[in-house]
Amino acid sequence: MTTQTQTPSPEDRARTRPAVTAGRPIYMDYAATCPVDPRVLDAMLPYFTEKFGNAASRTHSYGWVAEEAVEIGRERIAEVIGASPKEITFTSGATESNNLAIKGVAEYLADKGRHIVTCVTEHKAVLDPCKYLERKGYEVTYLPVAPDGRVDPQRVADAIRDDTILVSIMFANNETGVVHPVPEIGRICHERGVLFHTDATQAFGKIPIDVQEMNIDLLSMSAHKIYGPKGVGALYLRRRRPRVRVVPLIHGGGHERGNRSGTLPVPLIVGFGEAAKIAAESMEEESRRILELREHMRRRIESEIPEVVINGSIEHRLPGTLNVSFKYIEGESLIMGLRGVAVSSGSACTSASLEPSYVLRAMGLDDELAHSSLRMCIGRPTTREEVDAVVDMLAERVAKLREMSPLWEMVQEGIDLSTIEWTAH
Repeated sequence: MTTQTQTPSPEDRARTRPAVTAGRPIYMDYAATCPVDPRVLDAMLPYFTEKFGNAASRTHSYGWVAEEAVEIGRERIAEVIGASPKEITFTSGATESNNLAIKGVAEYLADKGRHIVTCVTEHKAVLDPCKYLERKGYEVTYLPVAPDGRVDPQRVADAIRDDTILVSIMFANNETGVVHPVPEIGRICHERGVLFHTDATQAFGKIPIDVQEMNIDLLSMSAHKIYGPKGVGALYLRRRRPRVRVVPLIHGGGHERGNRSGTLPVPLIVGFGEAAKIAAESMEEESRRILELREHMRRRIESEIPEVVINGSIEHRLPGTLNVSFKYIEGESLIMGLRGVAVSSGSACTSASLEPSYVLRAMGLDDELAHSSLRMCIGRPTTREEVDAVVDMLAERVAKLREMSPLWEMVQEGIDLSTIEWTAH
């Protein structure tokens, strides 16, 4: 067993830090976006030049080649989730897919009911469409989560009413990586005759998904989270038992079986399909490797940096995502000090806000702890050397920030901060 005196100090590690910190920052934000895999780019390039046809052009070979490429992409994406290619509708990304799912179902089933169930920790691409529908006279129930970040399936069951038309619960959270009990929620929804939508943006291609076994009726996904191009996503729409129909958001040409009009971006769809194929083939091995790196990072952080909190369930979590709060320091100051690392203090879509994460607050964290959180996400290119370098920098920066913190000094002196009555001036 290693003794305390044998553990290198942050300063020692800083002197021996590997060369990966030179040049560009180490990228640890793969939940925000991923670089395009070189294999994906190679597959896309011909469709920008010699294979440039419109997939809707049915009278010549240029169109036929493009249409065939689209259908291959559709098949590869459908295969990842156990769906039929005919159940895949291409969109501009997961945000559009979520909007189409929620608004489209709400409008199509408006005569049946106007009640929707979702969760307080959903991505804004789900919460904002729900808020929009509330202004249109719909009623939305926002379910709480447990301290581990998961929604209780029984709460879903209790929230469903006679006029409930849709339940929308994300597969995995974008800030914490926590995976919800989707199979149980899907079973409840189907037993009650209510459509079930899941925003699987973070989960697609990373963990197994089977829309049939999990009773999922609508599923949102995006290419750039799995090393595909930005600007393309898809929505799975169940065709049988039940057949799901939506009112389109975009009209003009009746593309995608009338669900989403617009000229299909063939190169992007080819890239999406190739990325899905690679993800499916490498999922088991890649997930194992990434999980090992994440757990190595978590163990080092917990053993070498005092007073840290891992946010969310460890058992039910995506392999590569770790959300950590560092007590007695401010998260933005920590990020500013980590100039050699690309991380975020929340989801990429809300990182411009100085408000504490609504996801972490919903899990019971106070403002101070929520403000001190970092999201670190390991991806396909991440190495153990990079992980160790990041932990070294974290330990060094946290120690320096705490040296300047009067609260940390009081804690070191054994003072219980919860017993202090603070006065405002």
